[in-house]
Amino acid sequence: MSELISGVEAKRLLMATAGLAAIAMAVAVAWGAGMQAPPDGLTVLGRPVTGEQIARGREVYAQNCASCHGANLEGQPDWMRRLDNGRMPAPPHDESGHTWHHSDQDLFAITKLGVGGVVPGYESDMPAFAEILSDDEIAAVLAFVKSTWPERQRGFQAQVTANDEGGS
Repeated sequence: MSELISGVEAKRLLMATAGLAAIAMAVAVAWGAGMQAPPDGLTVLGRPVTGEQIARGREVYAQNCASCHGANLEGQPDWMRRLDNGRMPAPPHDESGHTWHHSDQDLFAITKLGVGGVVPGYESDMPAFAEILSDDEIAAVLAFVKSTWPERQRGFQAQVTANDEGGS
């Protein structure tokens, strides 16, 4: 019971197929341009992380953090050796650093208040971001950074967070 498709119907079918292909391509480009599914169980301050939050965190990180901590979260060279001014270089936020050794609450407080706001008297080149970034933007940056860690580092950091706050 097959019939030949008329020329008009064939054009409509071709247009509909092309439209669906264009939509699929746009979604793929948007996803590739910053949207990523969060690793299973990833949270920040006890809240599940979303792909949108990771994408926003990537943007905020690039605008506010990458100049010191590196575009690829690599930190400054010789980050474990004091600078001539006695301060420490910006550490990496990837798995080679120690960021994942700290709880979410500690990371949030250091970002918002600066290191000196958390460790009184400690001098650091890192500014406090309380007047620059909203709490949601800070959480988004943490979501982005944490989303880049391998499973081992994410698991360790989740346990540190759970021990520090009673939840991950």
